[in-house]
Amino acid sequence: MAETVEFSLIGLDSLLGKLDAVSYDVKRKGGRTALRKAAQVVVQKAKEGAERIDDKETGRSISDNIALRWNGRLFKRTGDLGFRVGVLHGAVLAKKGETVDLSINAPTPHWRLIEFGTEKMAAAPFMRPALANSISEVTNTFVTEYEKAIDRAIRRAAKKAASS
Repeated sequence: MAETVEFSLIGLDSLLGKLDAVSYDVKRKGGRTALRKAAQVVVQKAKEGAERIDDKETGRSISDNIALRWNGRLFKRTGDLGFRVGVLHGAVLAKKGETVDLSINAPTPHWRLIEFGTEKMAAAPFMRPALANSISEVTNTFVTEYEKAIDRAIRRAAKKAASS
C-alpha cells in the first residue's frame, strides 16, 4: 500500500562542485539538516490537507498526528539519508464493541481509510498530494539549505586553515 517516491537532481553543477571540497562528515550533517527542512515543507502541506478533512466535532485531529521522523534503518543499512513523513499511532482500527478515544491528540487510525478509500468510499488523499504538488518547492528548499551548509563548512575550513 505504501508508495515510495524517488527522484534525482540533474544540473546542479555548483552544488556538486562544492561537495567535492567538503569532508564526508560535513556532507552528511549538512545533508541531514537540508533534508529535514525540505521534508518540513511536505509536513506542512500534509497538515494543511488534513485540516480540510478533520472533523471539528471530535478531539481527534489527523493534522496534529502528522509527524516527521529520521529514518535510522535506511541510514544504517545503506548510509543514505532519509526522513519519513507519516501519521502517528499507526492504522489499527478499534474492534467492534471497543470504545473510541475522542479526546484531544487521540489516535486517528481512520486516516488510512480516508487516504486510500474503501470499497464503499472513494479516496480523498491528503498525504500523497502533499509531496506530489510541492516537489519543486521541496527540491529548491533542499538545494538552497544544502548549499548554505556547504558554504558554512567551507568558511569554517578556510578560517581554521588561516589560523593554523
